[in-house]
Amino acid sequence: MVEQEQITFDIIGKVSTPFKEKFAIPRQPGLVGCAKGIVTLINNANNQDLIRGIEQFSHLWLLFIFHGTAQQGWKPLVRPPRLGGNKKVGVLATRSTFRPNPIGMSVVKLEQVIITKHAVEIHISGLDILDQTPIVDIKPYIPYSDAIDNASAGYAQELPQENLLVGFTEEAKESLQVHQHSYPELTQLIEQVLAQDPRPAYKKQSLDQSEYGICLYDLNIRWRLISASQIEVFNVSLAKV
Repeated sequence: MVEQEQITFDIIGKVSTPFKEKFAIPRQPGLVGCAKGIVTLINNANNQDLIRGIEQFSHLWLLFIFHGTAQQGWKPLVRPPRLGGNKKVGVLATRSTFRPNPIGMSVVKLEQVIITKHAVEIHISGLDILDQTPIVDIKPYIPYSDAIDNASAGYAQELPQENLLVGFTEEAKESLQVHQHSYPELTQLIEQVLAQDPRPAYKKQSLDQSEYGICLYDLNIRWRLISASQIEVFNVSLAKV
């Protein structure tokens, strides 16, 4: 008997999210509640029968492909951010995006389901997924089996350290007002994303003089540290295409 060495999956959907690049995506789901997105079912999966009854569940598991990093390959050892980016552990002992098979999984909150003549949309929040990520499966989150009270999680047992404070210059506040109509929760989203300190792990706990930028939706948000515990957003503008 010849063992099967490859398995081919069909993409059942694409997810639209605020995150246009890998930098600043939350490192785990649920950390940024204002991060909202839409899973749109496609091809043969664009059928409302596939999700009949899904509204009974408050949360869903999304299984997806790390399409933004898959072409970069993988290594057996990686440096988890939770260990400061200085200690190597086996890739299968982490949630690194650089894996033998670029498969990711995230638990997200189900906000609503919208069915139109042409599309089935699953609106979600608390996501940590790159925009246009291919979805290969969706499963309901089952609290009694998926949440194990006495589970141990090694170096990631506890919640991340205390969040940074995020402030805005007057110029940034004025720009936010311009975009508030298109993105009503933009200020809260920026605060929640930057509070996680998206800088490389080795720079955490240090006062860094660099200026940084993140892309959310079609916007470029420029920011810097003004103390070891506080971030200042100084510019919000349309991203250059």
